[in-house]
Amino acid sequence: MRVKRALISVSDKRGIIEFASGLRGLGVEVISTGGTAKALRDGGIEVVDVCAETGYPELFNGRVKTLHPRIHGGLLNIRGNKTHQQQMQDNKIKPIDMLVCNLYPFKQTVLGGGHTLDDAIENIDVGGPAMVRAAAKNYRDVVVVMNPVDYADIIDDLTKKGDVSEEKRRLLASYAFRVVSGYDYSIHEYLTGEKDMFPHLLNLRFEKKNQLRYGENPHQKAFFYHRVNPGNPSIANAKQLHGTQLSLNNIVDLDAALQIIREYDKPSTVIIKHTNPCGMASADNLADSYRMALDCDSLSAFGGVVGLNREVDEQTASEMSQIFLECVLAPSYSKKALELLGKKKKIRLMEVLGLNGGYREKMSFRQVSGGLMLQETDYHPGTPEQLKVVSKRNPTDDEMISLLYSWKLSRYVKSNAAVLAVGERTVGIGSGHTSRVDAVRTAVSKAKDKAVGACLASEAYIPFRDNIDEAHKAGVSAVIEPGGSIRDGEVIEAADEYDMALVFTGIRCFRH
Repeated sequence: MRVKRALISVSDKRGIIEFASGLRGLGVEVISTGGTAKALRDGGIEVVDVCAETGYPELFNGRVKTLHPRIHGGLLNIRGNKTHQQQMQDNKIKPIDMLVCNLYPFKQTVLGGGHTLDDAIENIDVGGPAMVRAAAKNYRDVVVVMNPVDYADIIDDLTKKGDVSEEKRRLLASYAFRVVSGYDYSIHEYLTGEKDMFPHLLNLRFEKKNQLRYGENPHQKAFFYHRVNPGNPSIANAKQLHGTQLSLNNIVDLDAALQIIREYDKPSTVIIKHTNPCGMASADNLADSYRMALDCDSLSAFGGVVGLNREVDEQTASEMSQIFLECVLAPSYSKKALELLGKKKKIRLMEVLGLNGGYREKMSFRQVSGGLMLQETDYHPGTPEQLKVVSKRNPTDDEMISLLYSWKLSRYVKSNAAVLAVGERTVGIGSGHTSRVDAVRTAVSKAKDKAVGACLASEAYIPFRDNIDEAHKAGVSAVIEPGGSIRDGEVIEAADEYDMALVFTGIRCFRH
């Protein structure tokens, strides 16, 4: 039996009595500290106090107890090094072959609310991370155990083999360094607060959640990572109620649907294809909103992702079941709706709680070769504060409703974008074009006759009057755009020539 002495000091005491009992049953001497020693004795485990090992009492309300050469020497000495072993003997240091340690609950303390700064500081562990790092550094001679999940396997290895393999020791050490690194960073985040939104050293920490069906293409392996404590509503907290495994593309499209649909108060539906909305509508009931969203571009909707901001009822589910859809996202589903949609084996049905309001990502990231860009997430009111009518004709009340509806959605369409709306429904969307006039032409071609009397939104300024010319040919009556082009005068002149209303928002909403 290679493990002869174990030091146990844990805040999370799940399973520790059983684990220590298993060690003692194998003849392992157990050393322990403070509350852990008491818990072990209460559980009938024979324990040697750290104070007896070091010859010093616990000092400063327990702040100093394991920071001692007889503890760190016991962990750090190399068993096969003659000089180390002679120094061990000269200084009466005994080897410690296993460290069982988890750290003060700093994160739980600061996330729980109702704490003071002093509470947070007192839950910054010093001795624990120091011991863990020492044991992990010397993993060839010391087994470091931080996760209660590992207890049973370690007892099994010691019982059957008399030792823990070097490969497993190395994995345990790697896990230990990961935990300590995350622990230190959580303290850094807390003490920094939100003042440092663009830190000198950007440290991103996400946990592996699950493997995806595949990445952007079937030959690409992919995993989904999420924040340690993701907020609601978010795709990380979405619950899959039915369907096949999600792919990377499914998750990206579902998130696009979520970001859009949460913006609307009335019963609304958005249909997403390749992260772009291809139909959006709001109505007095959900089924009508779905029908109108689908009518915008039923061809593109095939194989799309649908986002809804109300419980999916039987009527809406019946409508959706008539075409092939990859995914549906909603706050809930009626029993009948689940039965209807559940007949399609592959469709993914996602439930997102607290869909309206709540959590928003403050920052967004874009990866490039060799680097990462960090920016504030583009959030601003759906109704710009400083709308400016620049045409001779003011928009009618009905036109203003359509203008604001199309403008609100244009922020989520890939640039160059053009969105045509009548009332609170889209009738044509042009997305991701390399020229703005082509985006307008695509939106018009999708809308066909429905472009007559529709209102057009452009997420960035209109650079030339040809956009207005194309809109007028199709029968568009009003346009909303940021303004700011050096040719604004020509664009305004074209709008006045056609008696079109033209509104500037002063806000550009590029989406690359």
